[in-house]
Amino acid sequence: MSSEVSGYAGGVRQDNSELGTWQYADGAGCLHDGPPAEHGSDPSAGLDETDTRRALVGQTARFTASFVRWMEGRACDGLSYARLRLLQTLHCRGPAIMRDLGGQLGVSPRNMTAIVDALEDAHLVVRRPHPTDRRATLIELSPEGVREAEQDLGPRLDAMSEIFTGLSAAEREQFSAALTKIMQAMRDREKDC
Repeated sequence: MSSEVSGYAGGVRQDNSELGTWQYADGAGCLHDGPPAEHGSDPSAGLDETDTRRALVGQTARFTASFVRWMEGRACDGLSYARLRLLQTLHCRGPAIMRDLGGQLGVSPRNMTAIVDALEDAHLVVRRPHPTDRRATLIELSPEGVREAEQDLGPRLDAMSEIFTGLSAAEREQFSAALTKIMQAMRDREKDC
């Protein structure tokens, strides 16, 4: 899919020509379908810094939603990416406290509980009392969870990652570097609101 972001004096146009769609943001940040008639189709007009950033926000939001749908569409038996990552973490690192698992996976305590509950219902993990801390509970793979991790984890993650086969090694490296930079910027600005 090719996507080009181009500027207009009054906003930004995004060309998703392979999808047959155009969007532009006007000066107020409102998204509109189709190029504005008064600007024609000249993609070479200069971009305003604010409009460029706004267009990137919209493009990233659309990508994120689409990518989540892509991953969910390849999740078998209700094993979402978050659940697969938990299985992978337990398989590679062994039993852990739920709080620690949530920190490793970047998942809130509430979502971590839901993930563990679902995997426990599927008989893939079990909760055990912590041997030295009565307030803590260890999460570990069940025998069925070990089998799942050893046999199916790799192929399931491969199915989710196949979308990146169309990128060259250099493009994958650039994409990864850009995402890393953006995630760091988000962490740096977390307390701004």
